[in-house]
Amino acid sequence: MNAVGRLLSGKVIVATHNAGKLREMRELLEPYGIDAVSAGELRLPEPEETGADFISNALIKARSAAQLAHLPSFADDSGLCVEALDGAPGIHSARFAKEAGGFAQAMAKVDALMRASGQASRRGYFVSALALVWPDDFEKTFEASVHGDIVWPPRGERGFGYDPFFLPDGHTLTFGEMSSDEKHGIPADGSQALSHRARAFQMLARECLPPKA
Repeated sequence: MNAVGRLLSGKVIVATHNAGKLREMRELLEPYGIDAVSAGELRLPEPEETGADFISNALIKARSAAQLAHLPSFADDSGLCVEALDGAPGIHSARFAKEAGGFAQAMAKVDALMRASGQASRRGYFVSALALVWPDDFEKTFEASVHGDIVWPPRGERGFGYDPFFLPDGHTLTFGEMSSDEKHGIPADGSQALSHRARAFQMLARECLPPKA
């Protein structure tokens, strides 16, 4: 079910085995006094992501962790969507990188595919879907995106994944060149955050998190 009326507190599982994603999630949750432990640290298995969209895959991960550990679980499914490639790699972004041999090789492959497409557009967008699931099957989902340009060569060594490949609209630094706070810091004035993950988290925080600690 998907309903309103429950706040997250205490310990939560971040349903990921990705160290970079875990770091960002912990930074987002920390001001709310939430104790985050990862599925990787608990040695929980990674479920097969068979969903047709980002929300479905986030729910698969969050539901699995909540059921196995009997704790609320928080999962993200995110990816890079390239307009010239009809939205690819999209929900397959992580798998695409694994099959390519790493994110550096994946970015090179995406760039080559874009050039081969014959399209001049270098536009793309990141999507983040967040799922929050309790052991009693109460759940909430949120999704947000950020648009920008795909750059070549990649720039910056901060962040993770496809970050050095992406220049968000209105900025001169790629995600790979930005500090953690610049990329996904939550503005104190309540204005919209920059990154896709931070934007989705803002939505989740308004409905499911207590006042900041």
